[in-house]
Order: sequence, then structure tokens, then C-alpha cells
Amino acid sequence: MREGASGGDIFKPEKQGASWPDGYGRLVFESIDSTLSEAARRAPELTGPLWILAEEQTAARGRRGRSWATPKGNFAGTLMMRRVEAPGIAALRSFVASLALRRAFVRVTGDEGAFALKWPNDVLLNGGKVAGILLETIGDHLAIGIGVNLAHAPGADQVEAGALRPVSVIGETGISVSPAAFLDALAGEYAVLETQFQTFGFAPIRTAWLAHAARLGEVIVARTMRDETRGIFEDVDEHGSLILRTPKGRVPITAADVFF
Repeated sequence: MREGASGGDIFKPEKQGASWPDGYGRLVFESIDSTLSEAARRAPELTGPLWILAEEQTAARGRRGRSWATPKGNFAGTLMMRRVEAPGIAALRSFVASLALRRAFVRVTGDEGAFALKWPNDVLLNGGKVAGILLETIGDHLAIGIGVNLAHAPGADQVEAGALRPVSVIGETGISVSPAAFLDALAGEYAVLETQFQTFGFAPIRTAWLAHAARLGEVIVARTMRDETRGIFEDVDEHGSLILRTPKGRVPITAADVFF
């Protein structure tokens, strides 16, 4: 079953097959403005975690309101769930989502060594950006928006100066993966890690994330709208902050764009 933008019934988890995680709903659109926007519209009726997938988005957005191109063939999805923790704890799910994305990539490509995690919210493939994550709080709900370049990657002229080159899964690996198949892999991996996060907290997620962190131990630049900090990427702390070792000591970065 598939929905158009006018609405309809939410997929029930038991109809997704044996691989679909218990308790998670699934909703698919051929075309929609934004899965994040649809998540906000669905919030009042939400009874459990819900994955929303769009084959095409017409008004997608990334961090800081930046436009996000989502041509057909790429993955554009949002996981919507009720937020029961304090905002700072809930925000750590960006690391949960990053790990789930990496595991899903490995599952569909079979390539363990090609994928790395870039603080705070990107996944890299052969050193290029293949996926990004955006978290939004909507009332007492949390929306985790995810974009993946499965079939297409933006041109270098479509990203800001100094940003990593965009890449696609098919372009780097030759493997074609449909958005629906990728959602099956991602939803399963996320559900396992979400259970771990709820049971054991952030510590094991943090350890696993650091094991696949890009440029750990190397000099990087963290840039905000006001300033930039250059230092050695030393750690991610228990709050999810980036820790840079600089001539002035260890500096925690809570929000920034990172450049290599």
C-alpha cells in the first residue's frame, strides 16, 4: 500500500514482513513537500514510532533551513516518535541514527570499511558525504529526518565552499538500492540500537560511534556563524559534544559545522 499526498491509512507494522521491527509504523508517499513536515502533521494522531518515506520531496530542508535536493531514487525519510526524555538526552538520537545508517549501508553493500561517521550528523562513503540527519522537536515529539544519496549526488557547485564532496551509493559502489529496501534495512538496525539506548543509555552508543568516527585524532575545524575552532578531534563526551584539543586546552563544541 502506498499513499499519495492527500492522506490515508498508516501502514501497520505486522504488514511489513518478518524483517520489519515490531511496534514501528510505516507510511510511504509518492511525492510530498517534506517528510519532516508530514511528521509534524501526523504528531497529534501518533500512537507509536512511525517511519515516513517519500519517493520525492518538493520542499525538503536541511540544517539551518538549507535546501536539500531529493530527486527520485534517493532516500528521504523521517522517524517520528514521542519524546519522553529531556531535550538534551533526546538529541543524542542523532548518534543512534548515525550508527543505524552505517549498519544499514554495510548490510546493503557488504562493505564494512567504506563508511565512516562525521560529527555531528553525517555519514561518509569513501570520504564523501552520502547521508545527513536533521533532528527537530515538535511539541512532545522528536522527528529524525534522514536524507541518503542512493542514486544521485548533488554537484560540487551545490554545496558550500570547503564542504565534503557529495557522493551516491550507486556512484561509489555500483550497487542499486531502492528507497523502500533501504528503509527496511535502516528501520531494523535503528530499532535494535533504540532498544540499546533506552536500556543502557548513551555510553555504548558513544563507544560504537567513536569506533567509526572520521578523522578521530586528526586536526579538524569546527565552524559556527560567529567563529571557528581548530584542533585535534580527541573525543565526543557524554553529552554528545565534540572535544577538540587546542593550544588553549580541551574545547567542547556543542554545535558547529565540521571541516576537514
